[in-house]
Amino acid sequence: MRLVYQQLLAFLAVIASVLLLLGLSFSSMTKEYVYQNTWASLEKYANSLVEQSIRVSSTNPDKVTFDSESLLNSEVLLRNQSVHFTIYNRENTAIFPDNVYTSKISKSDWQKLRAGKIVQKVSDSQLKTTSGQAEPAMTDVLKPYFYTDKNNQKHLVAVVKVGAFISNINSNIAKINANLTKALLVASVVALLLAYFISRYLTLRINRLRKATNQVASGNYDVQLTSKNRDEIDDLINDFNNMALSLQESKAEIQRQEERRRAFMADAAHEMRTPLTTINGLLEGLAYDAIPEESKAQSIDLMRNETNRLIRLVNENLDYEKIRNNQITLTKQRFNALETLQRIAEQLHQKAEASHDVLKVSGAPTIEVYADYDRFVQIMFNITQNAIQFTDEGEINILVERGYRETIFKVVDTGIGMTKEQLANIWERFYKADPSRTNTKYGESGLGLAIVHQLVLLHNGKIEVTSKTGKGTTFTIIFPDEPAAQ
Repeated sequence: MRLVYQQLLAFLAVIASVLLLLGLSFSSMTKEYVYQNTWASLEKYANSLVEQSIRVSSTNPDKVTFDSESLLNSEVLLRNQSVHFTIYNRENTAIFPDNVYTSKISKSDWQKLRAGKIVQKVSDSQLKTTSGQAEPAMTDVLKPYFYTDKNNQKHLVAVVKVGAFISNINSNIAKINANLTKALLVASVVALLLAYFISRYLTLRINRLRKATNQVASGNYDVQLTSKNRDEIDDLINDFNNMALSLQESKAEIQRQEERRRAFMADAAHEMRTPLTTINGLLEGLAYDAIPEESKAQSIDLMRNETNRLIRLVNENLDYEKIRNNQITLTKQRFNALETLQRIAEQLHQKAEASHDVLKVSGAPTIEVYADYDRFVQIMFNITQNAIQFTDEGEINILVERGYRETIFKVVDTGIGMTKEQLANIWERFYKADPSRTNTKYGESGLGLAIVHQLVLLHNGKIEVTSKTGKGTTFTIIFPDEPAAQ
């Protein structure tokens, strides 16, 4: 079943239940109100009859008389209004009218009347007149009247019974119920129309969201819906918009990474093809004895260097995948930071000289660092080599100092520097800050700094870079100390 019809049925069920309960309650209240109003009117008639016709002797309370002419006039007037009355004396005998048979008041009701209570009753039993004709059921009010003598004693002098036909009362109730039924039907139609429009409105909002979802499923992430932040559907729209933005950003990132991957594959293929071509040519020369004896040692050394380039390229890829997938285990220990940095500087001394750079290491000889030794060397080696690569005829300083429960390293160069865009991307895989330097003899693969970043994070450390174009770059690496024992 469509959602609009489900909501419509739900609204209709609620509206029908409410209207039914209201109708039953109002009908019951109306019936009660009509009877109470009828009894109040009958009581007023009784008071009027007594005031106009009763005569009580001041000397003898037992002597009670009624003005017959006044009663007859009242009877005619009340009969025209379908109201009948009977007057009983203190002996529970009907004294007016005297031309019909009227039963006595029941003992239980008479006791209440003698106690001064007014009796209201509905009689469904039909009475019969002296002629044998049946009288319709009536509702009656029986009210006692007392005379207070000089001794302040009350004497029951008469009981007036005033009644109206129940059929007349039910007719009035039926008219009210008919009007109520019409009103409920009109209200039901109006409520049904309102429920339909509300359901339709909600369904249209959901359909808009559904269409937008289909567009996203088709690959169109550039979809945004308008939200007024009014209800849960608007909250869902906000979540959808955030999801679409995230997917759009992810798609852009995937495309960017894919472009870099393709560029890397092209560069890697180029880098591999060059040494492989060199190695293959030298091997053919050696195989066919085309290389002079005095050049064979140089050829073998050249093949060794080209092979190392291939190994380094493959190892960097393998290292990055292992680090990213948490497949390496760090063996952290304390060791002398300055001595390790000096050994790294010695290894890179020739490369620095080839670029006419000055490589310096400074710091207190007693400073220790808490890290995995091999990975620490890999981190500092890559950063220092990167500084040499982008510095010509300049200076590279490696500094070490102690912080609060941490060891701080800085690699400062006076090289070409980087732009803000380059700084924002240097930790990403396959990114090359200066692609023109790829084919140098220390050409980058686009993985070195990405590996460095991952290794520093594995040490729970921090790495920051500041740079200015044409003025150099500063790498700051922080290694925290061993956590205190709990």
